[in-house]
Amino acid sequence: MQITDVRVRKVTAEGRMKAVVSVTFDNEFVVHDIKVIESDKGLFIAMPSRKSSDGEYRDIAHPINAQTREKMQDVILEAYEKALQEETAAAE
Repeated sequence: MQITDVRVRKVTAEGRMKAVVSVTFDNEFVVHDIKVIESDKGLFIAMPSRKSSDGEYRDIAHPINAQTREKMQDVILEAYEKALQEETAAAE
C-alpha cells in the first residue's frame, strides 16, 4: 500500500497542534483528521480518535504495526515541513 497524497491544513502557530492532515492510500482510500502535534521531543502524528463513554480516547483508524506508523509519520511530517516552507516563501 502506497501513500499517494497528503493534504496539510495548517493550524495556528499557537498551541501544540500544528496541523490537521488527510492521507490518501493507493488513490483509493483516505484517512482524514490525522493531527501533527509538537511535543518536547519533537513533532509526531496522532491518528483520528473518538472519546468513548468511559472518557478514554480511542483511535478510529490506525496502523497495525510500528513500521507502518513510522512510514506514515515520515511522509506526513515531510509534507508538513514542505507546507511550512511554502508558507514562509509566500510571506516574503
